[in-house]
Amino acid sequence: MKTLAIRLVLPALILVLASCSPIQRFHGYAPDDTQLAEIEVSRDTRETVAEKIGTPGMMGVMEGSAWYYVQSDWEHGGLRPPTEVRREVVAISFDDGGRVTNVERFGQEQGEVVALSRRVTSTGPTGMTLLRQLLSNFGQFNPAQMLGGG
Repeated sequence: MKTLAIRLVLPALILVLASCSPIQRFHGYAPDDTQLAEIEVSRDTRETVAEKIGTPGMMGVMEGSAWYYVQSDWEHGGLRPPTEVRREVVAISFDDGGRVTNVERFGQEQGEVVALSRRVTSTGPTGMTLLRQLLSNFGQFNPAQMLGGG
């Protein structure tokens, strides 16, 4: 009888404890610094950037003379709703000839857009409004909405 109770209670206890530990989920894609180091300002083009790191995916944006790669990191824990813990935007700007002019990584700290890294040959991305929009919804984005749920 005791063994049967242990066999029933132990798996349930393990499930309860496992559901309490946070689970990390990553949405979108932002190339890391190693990948971005392969891109040469004034030398690479849209085509070579696409070959080296790919084009912005579903969460990214191609607007005018810049490509924006967006990645959000979420934490799921137990019965609580998911929480966005980090969002990064990589902006790669191109000139009229399609050559790279800027490679920048942005994050958000205390509600403000912050440049995390930058290799710039001009004044910076012209799509600052779009960049602010991509980062302004920090913690409010629901990935289930993108998939037709929630």
